[in-house]
Amino acid sequence: MTYRAPINDMLLALNHGAGLDAAVKAGHYGDFDADITAAVLEEAGKFAADVLAPLNRVGDEHGITLDAGKVTTAPGWPDAYKRWTAGGWNAVSGPEAFGGQGLPLAINAACTEIWSSSNIAFGLCPLLTLSAIEALEAHGSDELKKIYLAKLISGEWPGTMQLTEPQAGSDVGALRTRAERAPDGSYRIKGTKIFITYGDHDMSDNIVHFVLARLPDAPAGTKGISLFLIPKFLVNADGSLGARNDIFASGIEHKLGMHAAPTCTMTMGDRGGAIGYLIGEENQGMRCMFTMMNQARLGVGLEGVGIADRAYQQALAYAQERRQGRAAGKPGNETDPIIVHPDVKRMLMQMRALTAASRTICYATAVALDISVRAKDPETRALAAARGALLTPIAKAFSTDIGNEVTSLGVQVHGGMGFIEETGAAQHYRDARITAIYEGTNGIQSIDLVTRKLAANGGASVWALLDELSDIVKRIEISNDPAFGTTGTKLRDALGALDRASRWLLERVTSAPNDALAGATPYLRLFGSAIGGCMLANEALAARDLGEGDSSRYITLARFFAENISVQATSLERTVIDSAEAVNGADAVLLG
Repeated sequence: MTYRAPINDMLLALNHGAGLDAAVKAGHYGDFDADITAAVLEEAGKFAADVLAPLNRVGDEHGITLDAGKVTTAPGWPDAYKRWTAGGWNAVSGPEAFGGQGLPLAINAACTEIWSSSNIAFGLCPLLTLSAIEALEAHGSDELKKIYLAKLISGEWPGTMQLTEPQAGSDVGALRTRAERAPDGSYRIKGTKIFITYGDHDMSDNIVHFVLARLPDAPAGTKGISLFLIPKFLVNADGSLGARNDIFASGIEHKLGMHAAPTCTMTMGDRGGAIGYLIGEENQGMRCMFTMMNQARLGVGLEGVGIADRAYQQALAYAQERRQGRAAGKPGNETDPIIVHPDVKRMLMQMRALTAASRTICYATAVALDISVRAKDPETRALAAARGALLTPIAKAFSTDIGNEVTSLGVQVHGGMGFIEETGAAQHYRDARITAIYEGTNGIQSIDLVTRKLAANGGASVWALLDELSDIVKRIEISNDPAFGTTGTKLRDALGALDRASRWLLERVTSAPNDALAGATPYLRLFGSAIGGCMLANEALAARDLGEGDSSRYITLARFFAENISVQATSLERTVIDSAEAVNGADAVLLG
């Protein structure tokens, strides 16, 4: 089926659920014209539907090839990428001083969802380039910015992140790639990196690699890691491309999904060492890399949103066409579309509600990150930075968990046809699976939430967020609108569960860390279920107050989420608080 960007849903989530409209009115976005948002998303939706979506199946079936050190992408991909950069889509949120459009990150976040929905494997390439731009802009020298930043922003030269090694996955401190100082101030890098997304391809003339490596005299662990920029082709003084650098794709992975996105083993040093340039300071690479990773984590969360929405759209269309059985109580022998059956409706509503909640959480994260750099008042920026830091692991983990669950439901709605590759439902399911793993597994995100983000300021960011969400629930409660059903009560209970679980974890994160870690994953799910429900309720109130003709559908959606998903919060609270002993005593089962 053809993909169509849900522009109205996205605008409601962005402007009201995520708070962009309020932030613009508060002056945090300067002279940004909010009216441009709809126009940008409309054009992004057209490009996605016309250019990217038709290549999604092509890329999955064709995959990529490696021959004589050259990686070739699927038919149509290089041309699509050229059209992508020519349309200015890579430059949406880039700094204007280097050719970017300077639009808010929140606008680019919505566009990222669109790219991920239409063709998630394609959208993965610019997602990483955006992270590279952030790292170079924040930590690179003026000379490196002059050579590479405009090219990255335009997308003419995409970027990569190179962390993982065979013996060092999530444990980055164990990496062995070596860097040696050269007399001219550059470095020579030798080593092997694995699982490098878009490590090599034929979509551009050059690729800008950001590589973690260790100097000979560096301290052990993560304190001794440096970040280097390594171009695929060296750049001459006049800006033209020079000699091929000593960094090559020596292998490609054959994967469950994302078949069209090249995942490479990258080898450096076969010809004396790749020429690299230091980003930031020596032994400060992790600080620089976290700039890339935090941006990428939001992007991966948006991948979860995008693939979930694509699966929902396809399942909804199928349920309206597939005829089987009859509506309850209907006489005669004529079959009905399966969408008449309550259980199919329940699955479709669960798909849509989970997708909508994760969308708003991701957008809210982007708005917070925007305010943290755009607001004039330092205190406002600091509070927004703390809010963005708190929401980032939730945006990444909750949304990608949702992507996996929703694409699985999409297969279920299709029935046996969902298990057949012909329908495409299985591709969404396969493509979604990696999102919960890369850019920090969702378990790592949960640990980050509990040990760093919750504990960062004594829980102040959590309590501030809960106060805001409580005000939304209060508006639901005093509205006395019967259409909301028990939404207010369910959300109030969910916020109470989140508050109690947060306080319990905050007490134990230092006194009994294993107890806190045992409850980290259910806590993140509790967090997402509680705040997602409140954000959807806020959107429903906004739609009603704005007098939109279809506001009833947003109210029904918010009610479904509250009564079917947020209601799980109290059970998740009990899991967080009561299950630590069983988890910590698991060796009796696992190793007995």
